[in-house]
Amino acid sequence: MLQVSKCIPQGQGLAPVLLKRAATVELDWDVRQKSRFDATDSGGRTLGVFLPRGTAVRGGDVLVAEDGSLIQVIAAPQSVLKITHCKEHGTPFDLLRAAYHLGNRHVPIELKPDHLKIEPDHVLADMLRAMHLIVNAVDEAFEPENGAYATGGHGHGHGQGHGGHSHSHGDHDHHA
Repeated sequence: MLQVSKCIPQGQGLAPVLLKRAATVELDWDVRQKSRFDATDSGGRTLGVFLPRGTAVRGGDVLVAEDGSLIQVIAAPQSVLKITHCKEHGTPFDLLRAAYHLGNRHVPIELKPDHLKIEPDHVLADMLRAMHLIVNAVDEAFEPENGAYATGGHGHGHGQGHGGHSHSHGDHDHHA
């Protein structure tokens, strides 16, 4: 098994010719959000990926193996719900409202100017349809937002010793 312990976000700084020669690995969001996983690249090599805790791998990122070889990550198509506004009875503002309600539930969400994507959930799909939005099940790559508190691939999780949403370290404020 080839060990991987480095990820170059979006292959920054790498020459395009190196990326063309790189092997690829196609991973869905469930795998890419883990910092430790096994995978098989396009060359048939088994990879043991051990990244710093909290690292999420994105489509377009480049993994560096212990032998120096590069593996470009492709976000694999997976089942998602694609949410759009009804052009006849709604406005793009309806998507903004939906994003607010989904964010309030801490749902991983991909934001696009004309649609949202979330992982399949029939309760949320019903809620969105009740908001007069169009919800379709599709197989597409899923690249949810890192979150407002994410830095360097590390997401802000609850249970980090600051009890819910009250923060005493002064780095950000929830009050307008």
